[in-house]
Amino acid sequence: MSAVALQVWTLWWREIVRFRRQRSVIIGSFVQPLIFWVLIGWGFRASFKPSGMPSGIDYVQYFYPGVIMLVLLFTAIFATIATVDDRRQGFLQGVLVAPIARDTVVAGQALGGTTLALFQGCVFLVLAPLAGIHLSAAAVGASIAVMTLIAFAFNCIGLMIAWRIESTRGFHLIMNSILVPIWFLSGAFFPAAGAPLWLRWIMWLNPLTYGMAALRRSLYLGEPHTLGALPGAAVSVAISVAFAAAAMWFAARVAQRSQAVAA
Repeated sequence: MSAVALQVWTLWWREIVRFRRQRSVIIGSFVQPLIFWVLIGWGFRASFKPSGMPSGIDYVQYFYPGVIMLVLLFTAIFATIATVDDRRQGFLQGVLVAPIARDTVVAGQALGGTTLALFQGCVFLVLAPLAGIHLSAAAVGASIAVMTLIAFAFNCIGLMIAWRIESTRGFHLIMNSILVPIWFLSGAFFPAAGAPLWLRWIMWLNPLTYGMAALRRSLYLGEPHTLGALPGAAVSVAISVAFAAAAMWFAARVAQRSQAVAA
């Protein structure tokens, strides 16, 4: 167990050091969602009222949890795309022939990306008063726990793709084709209450919808009356945990197949 912990810690630390040296990536993964929040949130503030939400909630406040989710998503993309570069530089091939379990490698990479995404998300929590959200200590703790689950799932999905693809351009295309629609249909951009029935069914089947609901409930932990119609807290957390676990399992399976292909 100590050897496995050391292997996970080494890979985790490598992700932290690499990301820290790329300041443009750090800035881009934070500033881009911030620009979206400012332009879209304040742009729709006077003309869009979220369906099913209390009268005191405007679009800037409604869109804020969705932007936190977008920060986690972008950071996961920037963190996991480095795996594609690792293949070009020979690091991934070296890992494949090393006496390290593939699920250990995936865990170290995923935890490194999760830490980076969580740091970015926590920085964005500081902006909550600008959205009219006043966080208590309990709300901050609950939000961080939910963000950890979501960030871990995003990173595992990114690794699942990065371990099988050889082009950074192809990685961006596939990630944007998968994660961005999942984000749009999670209730981050618009609530399910105002959507057509067929679209509501898609949103209810989207596991990220429940992660989004769990994050909203965490942010408004002391003000549940401002939430509107959302899935229950227990159901949302349970599905989020299952989503993260399934993403980790599939990422580890992809890594195992990569070992067989390399051999």
